[in-house]
Amino acid sequence: MRVGRVVMGVLYVVAGVGHFVLTRTYERIMPDYLPEHHALVLVSGAAEIAGGVGVLMVRRYPAVARAAAWGIVVLLVCVMPANVWMVQHPGRYPGVPLWAMWLRLPLQVPLIWWAWRYTKGDDARVLQG
Repeated sequence: MRVGRVVMGVLYVVAGVGHFVLTRTYERIMPDYLPEHHALVLVSGAAEIAGGVGVLMVRRYPAVARAAAWGIVVLLVCVMPANVWMVQHPGRYPGVPLWAMWLRLPLQVPLIWWAWRYTKGDDARVLQG
């Protein structure tokens, strides 16, 4: 699970940085009914960075790593409305293929499962290795 944890951590850090670099792009996919798109994009980016860094801290702070994994699970559930919104309004996103919008919906399930695996208290094996 070590490689998976590193891959996950790096992916979330990179994705989180993307929220700060491509802020307007992320703002455009926010559902109209949500307030403060700019703030929500920045908060979700910061949460992704924190979650990514947190899951990498398992050797030193296993409880932090588990909490970070739970945070990623919650974050993935919270961003689901944006994925649904895109499928409901594909005309707003001419640069994104419709198949990619639909693919994002079921992709959330394995991403949530992947993060959930690291919420378990079985880090003793990792700490010994």
